[in-house]
Amino acid sequence: MSGGRGGGGRGGKRYPRSARVGGTLREIIAEELVRIDDERLEFVTVTGIDVDPELNRAIVFFDSLAGEEGDDEILEALGHHRIRLQAAIAKQIRAKKTPILDFRPDVSIRSAERIDEILRADRERGATDDR
Repeated sequence: MSGGRGGGGRGGKRYPRSARVGGTLREIIAEELVRIDDERLEFVTVTGIDVDPELNRAIVFFDSLAGEEGDDEILEALGHHRIRLQAAIAKQIRAKKTPILDFRPDVSIRSAERIDEILRADRERGATDDR
């Protein structure tokens, strides 16, 4: 599936260190997003982080109540606050370098929601056909 999460425990090769760093980054970024006074980020949730084995880059997956319609505005806001988020990470983790953050909407969650909607509609259709 293109555009979705990579190794997040779903078959891609995960390295224990990058998985640990990803979990730590997720906590730090989520905490920092709460502190940032930007209404574009009010209902944004960090759903996962994929960190490359060299810890050079981290893909931060997010979702929001705004759905796909809000992605451009959220990406703009996250880009605007990238330096602050990376500074918060640098302060809190013990590493020689801080991964460069790359933000992407979590399409895997949205795909799962669409499948749920289709299955629910199919069940409801089946229930009305049985009457």
